[in-house]
Amino acid sequence: MDAVRVALLREVLAGTEWLGATRGFAAVLRGSVVSHGGGLLLVGTAEYEPWHLAAHLVDEAAWSGTPELAPTLVRHHARPSDPPHLAVGLGRIGAARRGETLLVASPAADAPLLDRVADARRAGVTVLALGAPDPDLTSLAHESLPVPDGSELDLDTVQHLVSAATGENPRPSRPRHTLLGRLAALAESLTAPPPPPW
Repeated sequence: MDAVRVALLREVLAGTEWLGATRGFAAVLRGSVVSHGGGLLLVGTAEYEPWHLAAHLVDEAAWSGTPELAPTLVRHHARPSDPPHLAVGLGRIGAARRGETLLVASPAADAPLLDRVADARRAGVTVLALGAPDPDLTSLAHESLPVPDGSELDLDTVQHLVSAATGENPRPSRPRHTLLGRLAALAESLTAPPPPPW
């Protein structure tokens, strides 16, 4: 999904909880990764590998000038003969340490993965969960964005919204009491789109 389609999707979703939820989750993800200087691990299950989300995060990292957002895709069935970016196995989660972030993106969680996630959390890894509204995974996660079956959006669409929001550069804040801050606030108000008519 390209930037134009994401923008159209955001227009369609205006007024729903999804925009705020995906932007909030993306802000936590970005804040966790950038504040620690990188170390983003991305994992799914053996049946669902979030390679598409990994590719979008790599793109967003490049476009936003934030290399820390580029994840390491951790795979359940990685082989040494795989290309380097696809050859990282589950042992990498066991090697994760404080300062790293583990993003679990999956429509379901399984017991072996939950055990590894629990070990990573005990080692000081920040755990984020996107997808399965699994109570065990949610209890392990520092932040979660559940995508229940039958909701308005599927997991792939939510991943597009999260990855796009993760790559957005936050606006630098200027103190409003300075002349430059007041001018910036004025320029922002003059260039803002009009409020909706309702």
